[in-house]
Amino acid sequence: MILPWPRDPRYITLRRGGMLTDPDHRLLALWAATCAEHVLTIFESERAEDPRPRRAIEHARAWVRGEVTMMESRAAGGHAMGAARDLQGAARYAAYAAGQAAAVAHVAAHDLGAAAYAIKAAGAAAPAVEAEAAARAEVRWQRDQLPAGIRDLVWDSQRLRNDICWSVFEI
Repeated sequence: MILPWPRDPRYITLRRGGMLTDPDHRLLALWAATCAEHVLTIFESERAEDPRPRRAIEHARAWVRGEVTMMESRAAGGHAMGAARDLQGAARYAAYAAGQAAAVAHVAAHDLGAAAYAIKAAGAAAPAVEAEAAARAEVRWQRDQLPAGIRDLVWDSQRLRNDICWSVFEI
C-alpha cells in the first residue's frame, strides 16, 4: 500500500475538493513516467516480448498530452502490473513502477509508487553488496529529474510517506 489515509489534499485535484492543479498533476505524471522508464530495461531484459510496462509509460505521457483518457491510462497501468505477477525481484519492481506511473492519471499519489518501485528495482538489480548504493543513486537521480513546480510537494510527500514506501526515500 503506497497511498496514505487520509489522503493528502495536496494530491487531490481542485475539482475534487483538493489543492492539486491540473498542470501540477501532469508534472507528477511525467515525473513518475520518467522514474519508471529509467528502470524499464530491467524488466525488458527479462521479458523483451512483453510490451505492457512500456505501453503503460507511454499511456502516462499520452494522458498528459490529452491523447488518452484517465481510464485508458489507468487500465494500461493495470496491465503493466499484470506483467509483474509471475516475476520476482528487480524485473517485477520495474513492471510495478510502470503500472504505478500510468495510474497517476487516476490518483496523483501513485507518483511515489512509481518512484519507490523504481528504487527497489535499481537496488534489486545490483549485486547484493552494491544494492544499497544503487538504490541511493536512484533516489538522487529521481530527485534531479523533479520539475521545480512540484519539487517541494514531492520531497515533503516522500518524508511523510516514507514508512509506507518501504523507507526507500531515506538517503
